[in-house]
Amino acid sequence: MNKYLEQLIELSKFDKEIDDFGPRIIKVEKMLKLSLDKEKELRLQAEVFQADIADAKLKKAKNEAHLAELSAKLKELTKKSAIVKTAKEIKALQLEEEISKEQCDFANEEIARLDKIIELKQNTISQIEEKIALATAEAAEIKLSIDSEIQKIEQERKDVYGAKDVLVADMSQKILTFYQKIRKWAQNSTVVPVHKQACYGCFMRINDKTYASVLKQDDIITCPHCGRILYKEIEVVQA
Repeated sequence: MNKYLEQLIELSKFDKEIDDFGPRIIKVEKMLKLSLDKEKELRLQAEVFQADIADAKLKKAKNEAHLAELSAKLKELTKKSAIVKTAKEIKALQLEEEISKEQCDFANEEIARLDKIIELKQNTISQIEEKIALATAEAAEIKLSIDSEIQKIEQERKDVYGAKDVLVADMSQKILTFYQKIRKWAQNSTVVPVHKQACYGCFMRINDKTYASVLKQDDIITCPHCGRILYKEIEVVQA
């Protein structure tokens, strides 16, 4: 195989590996993000329930204050009923007392209802806090794993860059410029194999003459359709 073609094939593999490092890191970091998002969502849920509890406690306090006022009013009505003389006054006091008692009953019912809501919300928060603890532990475990994986990827990237630098230093500047010009638009399909007489960049069939030149591998041949650099892929014949 032509030395320059061999170098171009190797260079294209290095470039593809380098381009793949970014997505690999994003993929492993996504695992941590999903775990942290889960924890964040649970904390937001807990905050909503805490706000509901605070609202219920405020309403309960208002009802308790109103109940205290009603109790004081009922005591006052009892005192008044001892000194009133006319039937009209007695009837008015009785009506006012009945209304106050109904309001007391309503306030007590509302306080009981709010107590149940507070208890239910607090139980739910306790369950969420257990889930948050698990999610936090899970995130910490994932982070340790991810840190280790990222270090491994970074070392691989360093090794590939080093190998690429050694290769580039030994390459013809003219050939390297030619490769980089195609790579600007072809990216990781700058150097592609020919399989079943078709360019594996544009997937168009190449003519017999070009194919024969590719098979010889004595020179750098480009696809007549797309301009990518071609090389002969070794075809595995199945028995």
